[in-house]
Parts: sequence; C-alpha cells; structure tokens
Amino acid sequence: MKKYICIAAMLGCAITHAQQVQEGSIDEVNILGRKKIKQERAEFKRHGQSVETLSEEDLNRNNPAAIDQTLSTMPGLQVDKRTNFGGQRLVLRGYGNDQKFNNWGVKAYWNNMPLTNAEGVTVLDDVDFAYVTNVEVIKGPAATMYGGGVGGAVRFYTRPDFTKGVSISENAMFGAFKTFQSRTQLNVSDENYSVSAAYGHLETDGYRPNGGGLKNFFNVNGTVKLGKKDQLSFFASQAYSYEHTSGQISYDDYYAGIDNGNPAYIRKNSGTKIKSTRVGLSNMVSLTSNLRNYTTLFYYNANTESVSAGAYGVTSSPNVGLRSTFTLKNEFKDFENRLDFGAEIQNSVSTTSSYRFTGSETEPLQTTGMSGASYFKYNNNQSTYFVIDYLTYKPWGLTLLAGLSANRTNYDRKDLYALPGLIAGRKDQSFNKKYDMAYTPHFALQKEWKYQIFNLSYSEGYNSPTAASSFITATNMTNDDLKPERARMFDFSVHGLLLNTKLDYRISAFRIDYSDKLTQLVIPNSITPGQTYWTNTGSQKNTGLEFSVGYQYRSENSFIERVVPFVNLSYYDAKYKDFTTIVGGRKETYDHKTVVGVPRNKYALGLDIYTKPGFYLLNTFNYLGQVYTDFKNEKPPVKGFGLLNAKLGYKKTFGKFDVDLYVMGNNLTNQINYTFLFLGNNINDSDTGSGYPKGVSTDLNPGPNKSYFFYGFNVKYRF
Repeated sequence: MKKYICIAAMLGCAITHAQQVQEGSIDEVNILGRKKIKQERAEFKRHGQSVETLSEEDLNRNNPAAIDQTLSTMPGLQVDKRTNFGGQRLVLRGYGNDQKFNNWGVKAYWNNMPLTNAEGVTVLDDVDFAYVTNVEVIKGPAATMYGGGVGGAVRFYTRPDFTKGVSISENAMFGAFKTFQSRTQLNVSDENYSVSAAYGHLETDGYRPNGGGLKNFFNVNGTVKLGKKDQLSFFASQAYSYEHTSGQISYDDYYAGIDNGNPAYIRKNSGTKIKSTRVGLSNMVSLTSNLRNYTTLFYYNANTESVSAGAYGVTSSPNVGLRSTFTLKNEFKDFENRLDFGAEIQNSVSTTSSYRFTGSETEPLQTTGMSGASYFKYNNNQSTYFVIDYLTYKPWGLTLLAGLSANRTNYDRKDLYALPGLIAGRKDQSFNKKYDMAYTPHFALQKEWKYQIFNLSYSEGYNSPTAASSFITATNMTNDDLKPERARMFDFSVHGLLLNTKLDYRISAFRIDYSDKLTQLVIPNSITPGQTYWTNTGSQKNTGLEFSVGYQYRSENSFIERVVPFVNLSYYDAKYKDFTTIVGGRKETYDHKTVVGVPRNKYALGLDIYTKPGFYLLNTFNYLGQVYTDFKNEKPPVKGFGLLNAKLGYKKTFGKFDVDLYVMGNNLTNQINYTFLFLGNNINDSDTGSGYPKGVSTDLNPGPNKSYFFYGFNVKYRF
C-alpha cells in the first residue's frame, strides 16, 4: 500500500507544481471541462474520500436502462447482471463479486431515500434508470455517513429543472432482440416549483433462451420552494418488472459461443416478478441563519414472485423509515466549522414463503411438499446515528474531517408453519438476533491548492449478516457465532484541474482490509446433501490504484464544436489473508491467493465528438481483466474481454422542438463476454436437471457474443 500512496502523492505534487493559475475557490470560476466536474469536486470535498459522478450526458452515452454499461466505465466500479435489465450486482473496489443474488454490503439511494432495505439487501430490478439524471459513487467504506455497508454507496438522483415553462417529451428506442423502450414525460416548472411525471415501458425477447423481460414504470417527482429557506420535495413511483432467468452455463459452452441456457431454469419458465410502490417526502429548511435540516420520510413495498431452479418463492416486504441530517455552520476569524449530524432509521415487516422443487424433469414445478416449505414473518430494524465535523483553516485551504457513526441491526423472525399440529414433525424456525452497536470512524485531512484537492483519509465500514444467514436451517439453530464484516480503508486521492480547467484528473491509491469475511459453505456430512450455512472465513486485503483523466475541447467557429476524450484505469491486488474454509469436509487455507472474481486490471476509454450542425459520435471501450473462480487459483482463470460500443446521432433544436435521432451499436468487435459469474460460496454451482454431467461447473451468464444495434429518437416540445 505504501508504494501506491507514494506514487499517487508524487504524481499529484508534480501536477500541482505544473499548475500556474491564481489561488481561488473553484466554485467561483467557470469550469471549461466536462459537465460533471463541479459537482464531483463538491462531493469529493464533502465526503472526504474518493468520489466520482456521472452527469445526464454521461448516462445517455448508452441505453440509460442498461445501467451496467454506463456505471462500469467508472474506475473502481463493476456492475454485473443476471438478466437483460435486472439482477444487478454492484462491485466496488473488488467487494461484492461473490454474492449470487442482489446486493449486500453496498448501499444504494434514490433522492436521499435508501434503496437498501432494513436487512441491508438492495434490489434494483424495479428502479427506472431511464429517469435518472445524475449518479454519485462513494468508493470504499462509507458507513460514517451512510450506515452499514463495507463496499461503499451509490446514489441515484432525479434533479429538478426550474426552467420556466411546460414541456412534453417522448423517447423511443427499438432494435435487437425485439427490444422496444419508450418514455413519455411531462414537465411543469417555474422559478419556485418543478414537477415532472413520466411513464416508462421496456420489453424485450432477450438474447438468451427464456430471456425475455417486461418493465413498466410510473414516476412523479417534484420540488416546491415554500420560501427562500424552505423547500419541499416529493417522489412517487409505481413499478412492474418481470425478468426471465436463463440460468448459468458451463465454461466449455461459454468459450465455444454456445448458449442454450440452463434447462433446470428454462423448463420451469424461471423468472422474477416485482410489483412495487415507492414514496418519499423531503423537506430542506434553514432553521436559523446557520442551522439547516434535510429530512426525508420514505415508504417502499415490493410484492415479489420468483421461480428459480430450486424453489418457488413469494415475498411481500414493506419498508418504512426516515433519514434526517442537520448542518450547523459557524465562522470565526480565519476558521470555518461545519457540523453534520443526524440519523437513518428503517423498519421492515415482511412475509416470505418458499417451496422447494424435487428436480423432476417431467413435472418441473413439482415440490417436495409442506415438509420442505417455509413461511416466515420478519420484523427487521436498522438504525444509524452519525456526526461529522469539518474544521477549515481558510488561509491554508486546509480541512480536518472527523466523523463517527453508531450502527445497529436486529432481526425477529416468526415461523408461521410452526403452529402445533399444522405440519407433522415441524421444528420451529423462529428466532431473534440482535447485533451489538457498532461504531465506525472516519478521518480525513484535505488540502486545496489552486485547482487541486488533496485528500488523505481513514474510514471504517460495518456490514451485519442478513436475517437468512443468521439462522442455520439444517441444525435449527440461530447462528450465534456469526460476526458482522468489518472494513478498514486508507485512501489517498487527488482531484485536480489543468489547462485552464479544461482537463480534469483523479488519482486514488487505497488499501482496504476486510475482517470476518462472510462466506456461504456446504455443511460437511449433512444428512440432506447440499445444505449450507454462513460463517466468518477470515480476512481479505484489497489494494489498488485508480486513475481518471478527461478533457473537453471547445470551438465556437469550426465544424467540430466539442471533443471529449476520457481514460479510466483501475489496478487491483486483492488477496486472501487468514482465509479458511471447510469444503468437502476438509479444512483449507488460502492465504495470499487472489480473490475470486476480482480482475487485476480494468479500464475504459471514451472519445466523444460533437459538431456544430448537431451530429455527434460517442465511442466507449470497456475492458475487464481475467479472474479466478476458485479459492486455490488452480483452475485456469476466466479470460478477460473488451467491449466496443458506439452511438451516432443528430441533435438539434427547431423552434420549440428539441430533436435527437440516433443509432447505437454494442459489442462491435463480436467478443465473447459474460455479464455475471455465479461464484458465491465458490464450490462450483450445479442444478438438478441442468443436463450437464456431474462435476461440470455452471457459473457463467454470457452476454451477446455478436454485435447488435438499437435505433431511437427523443423529441421534446416546449409550450
């Protein structure tokens, strides 16, 4: 780690000595570089650790619904998916790659509302990414400000537009795999209010067998200025998502370019249906001249029906809570002090049922009967209390950040099938589990020099086990020995501007130590084969170096109006440390082995060209390096791949009409690639009735291995 910090520090110092502009606040100057930079610098200063953002222009370089393609251009962030537009898995700085389902340990937000529920689980299938106008990613443990989560936080925003007037827009796209996507949106704005309502539709047959999908969204978002220092915002959404699941295939089929899907999934018509409602109400008010409060009340409920290779499940999961932050600012002589303090509290009272399949190929939906079924009612609670102080000595542009959060999680589960006489021989699987209050500090020293911001930070993260992992079904016991994961990160980052603010760069060197790593393992010598439990398997050390640079060239009088190139690089060295498992009844230690699923290198290149007549060409190349799939690193690694995407379009304003016509091509070089590695407990996945021989691992969800195209138009009329 020391060598990475030294390299980053020397690069940062060399760049600052080369800068010859006058001292001054970057907020007071007109930034000539990329649109996202001003906000990105402000969030970097506020969080005191590595942060990157995406503007609306960045999000529109690909299909906004395919958020995996856009977010993966960032250094430090990898987004996997199991289906066409669902089953997303966020991987931040090498954390989160070993989770089979959803997200856990990486928190997500929408307009200050947690998308992560009280159990710490994040489902993104029913989020309308086409409605997003801005994304912010905090890389590494951010528990001091955002509570439980050792990986980091991803925040999605829909920003209000106070441009006076009424407008209506229609966006439509169609193309490969019989995909059709549309969004109809109405905006009504004045200087004191902004309201938008949108209906979105997305359907596709998918590029895999049984790979279709259907999504419908209705969103309402608004902000009303009640006074100069009082602002009320609201958000409401109704969503329907149905993503079919094709299942994982073998490595041999993957490399041969063969994708017949996994019969264990296909014969059951596997997939996940979600009907959800989300509501949020926020108030930002200045209570005094130096005290401000931002409070959000939120409610979410998802009714989920899923069919997988092994089980049929139904879940209803209402989640309610609040997030409130107070900001107190004071100035005295040459010092400025800002104090942020508040809380985030959530409660979820959910019911979930599951019915196991026998694996019959003639009757694919045949279950094992009530003896193998479960029906639980959960009462889950999560609370975080935080305080962060920023003390700035203005003559030196030097800020000291010190923060602390207190995090608590508890679960209470009632077994609704355990009533006396209901099911013969039924053991009561009710339990309650409370994890002790965990404290996570964050310290940062930040220095502004001309257009450069240097930041050296230490932060900790906390991730309690989920409710399901806190109980061992096979032994009918609470998993009392299970400990929460913890993370400790050192991060040195520089965010700077050069060439009269036209060129932006970020350098970040980090080391993250994860302790009490949670892993799912098979119970050795179990009476019922394949039964699993969760345990703390040891430690993991992720070290890395990230570098980003972007430039914007502008010309007022030439055919080429703007040229925007960027390069994002990530280098990782992720290793196990004191990491021990019991697989096949044998105890194995994997010290100094490379962590499964984490590439050594990852990079993205972009070159965007905009012309004065309105024609534009956006080019993106994403490369993901090879990864190991076994703890021992004995099996050949999965080969890396690079994907080339391009978007050619014409955008122009004609009177009251804004028009955007485009054609978009993906995987233009016909590369074999994958979208998800089903690693999980790293014992190699296989499903009864998959059709693959015994012992053949089926871990891959492949992506389209041939180029494919979409065609679209966006039209906006301003009344």
